[in-house]
Amino acid sequence: MFTGIVQAVAKIVEVTDKNGIRTFIIDFPEGFCRNLEIGASVAIDGVCLTVTEILSGVRVKFNVMLQSLLITTLSKYDAEQLVNAERAAKDGAEIGGHPLSGHVDFNASVVDINRIEDNYCMRLALPYEWKRYVFPKGYIALNGASLTVSAVNKQEEWFEVWLIPETRRMTVFESKAVGDFINIEIERGTQVVVDTVRDTLNENLGPLLPMFEKLLLEQGVDLDALGYESLSLRAPMSSQNFEE
Repeated sequence: MFTGIVQAVAKIVEVTDKNGIRTFIIDFPEGFCRNLEIGASVAIDGVCLTVTEILSGVRVKFNVMLQSLLITTLSKYDAEQLVNAERAAKDGAEIGGHPLSGHVDFNASVVDINRIEDNYCMRLALPYEWKRYVFPKGYIALNGASLTVSAVNKQEEWFEVWLIPETRRMTVFESKAVGDFINIEIERGTQVVVDTVRDTLNENLGPLLPMFEKLLLEQGVDLDALGYESLSLRAPMSSQNFEE
């Protein structure tokens, strides 16, 4: 498990492919790898990877299977790529962001970046099949960083997050540009709540559910957000969340 609080920016120094497995050799800042062991988990841009070899006090090797390459941005990375990194959380660790599995759900493109002095807003594409799980004030992980969704337009299929200066300092987001792709993990509690509410309504309303949802939308109410908020499943804010 991971906390969604990025601990370091690391650099990929070598990428090789053999028999459907991609191998990354990654350099980390001094101290990041202290007590790291073979078999340990490290989140690289939000993807949980297993340490396969420790080459030095700062250099580590990871193998990535085809399935992870298909779903994540790791298939696009070459040497010199900078990535977010987080060690697996220890038992009893404080969850400053929200619990993450390191299992990326999809990747989405950056469609706009808006900078106003120290304010930094990133807009990303929202695939149709994931719309129901993304709404304002809901939690989401971008490249392994726990963030809060600030705005969503499900008709135009995009969502936005705001990044505070500390988040930009500790992560790779400052280097991202329109057209770049970001790994996204939906918060698991959100998925459970949204799916449970929808299943319950479907059992009770059946074919009337689409009409009910349409009526709510006409009133500016998102059915999925309504169900989520009604159960008050909210994680504590962190330094890497959008500040309300």
